[in-house]
Amino acid sequence: MTQVISNRRLFSTRQMETVARKRLPRAVFDFIEGGAGSEIAVTRNRVRFDEIALVPRALRDCSGASTEVTLFGRRYAAPFGIAPMGFADLVRPGTDRALARAAQERNIPYVLSTAATTSIEAIRDIARENLWFQLYPGTDEAMATALIQRALRAGVETLVVTVDIPVPAKRVRDLVNGLAIPLRPSLRTILDVARHPAWLYRAARGERPAMANFAESKGGLSGLAHAEFVSRQLSCAALDWQRLERIREAWPHHLVIKGILNPEDARIAAKLGADGIVVSNHGGRQLDSAPAPIEVLPEIRAAAGEDLTIILDSGVRTGDDIARSLALGADFVLMGRPFLFGVAALGLSHGPAATIEIFRDELLNTLIHLGCASPGVLDRRFLWPRQPGRAAAQAAEPGESLARSAPKPAIRH
Repeated sequence: MTQVISNRRLFSTRQMETVARKRLPRAVFDFIEGGAGSEIAVTRNRVRFDEIALVPRALRDCSGASTEVTLFGRRYAAPFGIAPMGFADLVRPGTDRALARAAQERNIPYVLSTAATTSIEAIRDIARENLWFQLYPGTDEAMATALIQRALRAGVETLVVTVDIPVPAKRVRDLVNGLAIPLRPSLRTILDVARHPAWLYRAARGERPAMANFAESKGGLSGLAHAEFVSRQLSCAALDWQRLERIREAWPHHLVIKGILNPEDARIAAKLGADGIVVSNHGGRQLDSAPAPIEVLPEIRAAAGEDLTIILDSGVRTGDDIARSLALGADFVLMGRPFLFGVAALGLSHGPAATIEIFRDELLNTLIHLGCASPGVLDRRFLWPRQPGRAAAQAAEPGESLARSAPKPAIRH
């Protein structure tokens, strides 16, 4: 799906990022793109993906190829969803709603963040059954319980609990730009905002970004102006597995734990009764020395076994990346930054939909090149150097069509 803007055709999320860099004030772009510390983890996420080669198969009938998958009992149009992102409306007022609308129309999950600028109830009316809710347990357990109850009343069936923020990260770009605690915008940031009148005009006309999901209990907090509260409630050094057990007991539907990088933690999550985990380093925004999720994925899959649903997040930028993730053991992936760049580049009406279509078209192209009729066929056989795959695959005759092989299910619950 190609959209035309300013006499330019945007064919990839990288092009969208280039346009977004020009259209957004530097502080906003840095807030989206930046990571923790020296941003080594952000770079590693991409480098590790680029090191993975996929081996195509020739003469496979893929005329009926599809990107559809089943996850948590629902059929989705593709094996990816929109990751939770706080303060998305900094890009444009209405970004949360636009992303949710596109996810519902194109049948992929939209994960609403605790720190979103739009409430659970408002997004539920838009995303409907495609809505998942991401919870930061925080230091106030009563507040977290209230959010869980609101999600239940809204009909949410998948709760994603983020566990990788024991303390706020040191994000140098945000410190330089004054997006820190307390909020102290630099003179350079103020002047840069003034040099982006279109962004400033939209921001002035829209609602002031606020953490809408805390409005009921905290009287409508005003986003970045209350960064100290964000730090206190969105991180928790005391969070432990006992707290997760209480959340498991309180949540009767699908529970996913986000921010797992250690195979032992994956084993514990499975024993605790989680339906899935998200292998993630928070997009490189927390621990700068953390490994890339894609490089620890094989060990985590081996540790967790085949019954736990594994979702990968962080660094995914192309359809090839989605295929690489599935080949290495993931059932699904989540992506965040590219969708914000899509909104910045193409606006609310076209940006989210165009981003979804780019990823879906790229993935379908990759599947057909690999000789796969569906994402469920992907496994380690398609990696180069060649790696052991399923036992049945090793015994397959050379002429057997992988395109017609029974795909592995994307969900086992």
